[in-house]
Amino acid sequence: MTTLAELPGLAGQHLGPTDWREMTQARVNEFADVTEDHNYIHVDPERAKASPFGGTIAHGYLSVALLAPISQQLLDVQGATGVNYGMDRLRFPAPLPVGAEFRGSGEVLDVTEVKGGMQVKVTFTVQVRDQERPALVADCLFRYYA
Repeated sequence: MTTLAELPGLAGQHLGPTDWREMTQARVNEFADVTEDHNYIHVDPERAKASPFGGTIAHGYLSVALLAPISQQLLDVQGATGVNYGMDRLRFPAPLPVGAEFRGSGEVLDVTEVKGGMQVKVTFTVQVRDQERPALVADCLFRYYA
């Protein structure tokens, strides 16, 4: 935990990593239902075996959605209201296979004052256990207001 006043001191700091968690087919299926994205590479394990991925994979946007709990776990600003302000860059260098374990980490790039609070730019990475390239790398902007 940190406070609004302590945020500038986090610039250049590494956050995390979080604990490893498993990407399950149930989670992928639920995301597919909510977003109406039922591409077979996500929801059909038998058909996906013949795909370039060799099995089902999480949606890229599911990986993005995981940034909410990852960022809240790694950057808890006590006494402030935090909001997503956007992203400057988002990439999916490798898939996040169903059944794989993943975790998140971050690096605080910049902290600047904005009207009523602070803006924090963090590069978050979603790593996959035993996979060289990450599933996601994103430069995220958060605003924290007192």
